[in-house]
Amino acid sequence: MPRSHIRLRRPAHERQSRSERRTAPTELVLALDGDALPRIVYWGQDLGDAPETGAEGVDPGRGILAAISAQIMSAGVDASESPSILPTQSEGWTGTPMLSLRRRGIEVFPKFLLRATRAEGSSCLIEAEDPEAGLSLAFRIGVEASGLVRLRATLTNRSDTELEVERLWLGVPVPADHDEILSQTGHHLRERSMQTHAFVDGLFAKETWVGRPDFDSTSALIAARSGAGWETGAQRAVHLAWSGNGVHFAVRTPATRGFIGAGELLLGGEVHLGAEQSYETPELFASWGEGTNALASRFHAHLRELHPGFSQRPRPVTLNTWEALYYDHDIDKMMRLARLGAQIGVERFVVDDGWFTGRRDDTSALGDWSVDTGVWPDGLRPLSDLVHALGMEFGLWVEPEMISPRSLLAEAHPDWILRPNAARLPLEGRHQQVLDLTNPEAFDHLVETLSALVADEGIDYLKWDHNRFVLEAISPASGRPAVHAQTAALYRLLDELKERCPGLEIESCASGGGRIDLGILARTDRVWASDCTDPLERIDIQRGTSLLVPPEMIGAHIAQSPSHMTGRATALATRAATALTGHLGVEWNLLDADPADLEQLRAWVSLYKGARPNGCELVHVDCADPAVRVTGLLLPGGRRSLWRFAALTTSQHYPYELIRLPGLDPRGLYRVRPHGRPEMYARLMNPSALGPLEWWDEEGVRLPGGVLAQWGIRPPHLLPGSAVLIEVEKLGDEQP
Repeated sequence: MPRSHIRLRRPAHERQSRSERRTAPTELVLALDGDALPRIVYWGQDLGDAPETGAEGVDPGRGILAAISAQIMSAGVDASESPSILPTQSEGWTGTPMLSLRRRGIEVFPKFLLRATRAEGSSCLIEAEDPEAGLSLAFRIGVEASGLVRLRATLTNRSDTELEVERLWLGVPVPADHDEILSQTGHHLRERSMQTHAFVDGLFAKETWVGRPDFDSTSALIAARSGAGWETGAQRAVHLAWSGNGVHFAVRTPATRGFIGAGELLLGGEVHLGAEQSYETPELFASWGEGTNALASRFHAHLRELHPGFSQRPRPVTLNTWEALYYDHDIDKMMRLARLGAQIGVERFVVDDGWFTGRRDDTSALGDWSVDTGVWPDGLRPLSDLVHALGMEFGLWVEPEMISPRSLLAEAHPDWILRPNAARLPLEGRHQQVLDLTNPEAFDHLVETLSALVADEGIDYLKWDHNRFVLEAISPASGRPAVHAQTAALYRLLDELKERCPGLEIESCASGGGRIDLGILARTDRVWASDCTDPLERIDIQRGTSLLVPPEMIGAHIAQSPSHMTGRATALATRAATALTGHLGVEWNLLDADPADLEQLRAWVSLYKGARPNGCELVHVDCADPAVRVTGLLLPGGRRSLWRFAALTTSQHYPYELIRLPGLDPRGLYRVRPHGRPEMYARLMNPSALGPLEWWDEEGVRLPGGVLAQWGIRPPHLLPGSAVLIEVEKLGDEQP
């Protein structure tokens, strides 16, 4: 009997990844039906020891396909609509086109025939072709140890006639009861706010056409049951691992239960394939879970697998000089700032924008990546040597993909700038244009310049920025649109730089959180979630970013007050409580700080070092009160956790309602108390509370995990715009 299904799942010994301590393993079932493209007929919780073909006549793939296939209805075509792994009109797909190809400007309508399937452990390769259309298709699909489903397709032109690829998108089906779409939007200084939409017939799409995911991109597009939240509700999500133009979409037709996916957005003429040339899609990742926390944990596990050193090497406390000094680069100030940083426990010192030749403001000099000897007579070595002697790493800000029209590089190589035509440059952004990385000479120049800079100046870390939209991007070298090739060249540049400079870490920044995706995160070690360091804004920004990124990769800094971005004044304890739940840093001119502030900063840094979020399980709590936020970090080992309670504004509850702390062992006994000394939070307490909170002291209170998770504790009543940290520690093997 011919094989009629493929089950993809991890072997039993591989199913206990960090993400699956509290989430079920994943299985995906592909149904094979003759020479038609396979169909995903099930993906979600592992089916366990479901019988295979031949066991009492049971065939999971064929059985599921038979169970879900619709009847053929009138006023259509003679096939029921049941999308394959690449739905096309040849199989009766009536939704938005997933594949669009042209030869000599004429649309091509392929009908792919299955030629081979090769299962390899938890993944399989599917090969198909359409000889009449001169096309072949290879499709790789698999289940990762994290529980993510991973998909990628490669289309090859088998004809001598050139083929233009307009689109090749990927997707997965979702159950019919997933009737809501969760996505994100935002802008500079307010990235990744959650939004909810009804999943109705038609197309919902989140597009980006600016050469990067950008501020309003969605970390993942989620289909969910109505009312789903961070803790509860069946959800399935997709994410495109791509740092260029792209789309996340959800589509439903009257005949289909629902389909979510993503793909690259290609400009006209961007991908032309000659004979035997191929186009490979960016990878699509799909996650699922009961609650957003569960599906997010799979993305976190995947990134931790890509960066295994994070579990062995603590994420260093970082001091960045931007909000401290801006362009006021003075070697004496920098050295004094470095010494103060070391005194409070900083482990990485990063010099931001303004160090290179002619860079006294943002109007010029991008591309001239040599140290300004007018400011740094002996280069950066004296500072980097001091930083290393103080026991810290040395980091430097760069923006290699951009070029200032007023620069030596632009003067020497005007043809290295992406532009719509020879007579006109695109609109400027921050007085800069985009360097054409697809030009081999420009690419080689950057590789040599940056690797020499790292070696010569003793650099351990690069803060890699990207401050401009990539618009009207035609490469003078090729004469074609270049967003796709520019993104691929960026990946090659990062890969080669890391190969040449072993141990170098790189932070992804794009005017803050403008470029955060699994494509860039596979090659970088940290993200700057937002240029906004106001802690009250950052609470939701970091929450939205954590849908994809684990907390130890989200840069979160204690900044000065009032905020440089919002002008809002906040207490140091609030700023620290927000920053300690990410990768801690300091964005503060310590030269102006008084001794009391420095002593408090030292205390907060010390607390962070005792409970870094490396490898933690992140828990966002669903709170009925919109004025509050509760987030937990369940630290590795299961014995300790930190919980941030934030009062963003005044509440209708007076005092606040109980807050739950889910994820704890229900039968364990825990001590709950303030994280750090209670007096560190004294300035945050609301004077309307006339009596003390009984457990808010160093002794705290002892409670069973079941009570904490299901019923909760009373938080302190805070001044609006405040946040505190609560420490929860399991007490031996004691029973309540």
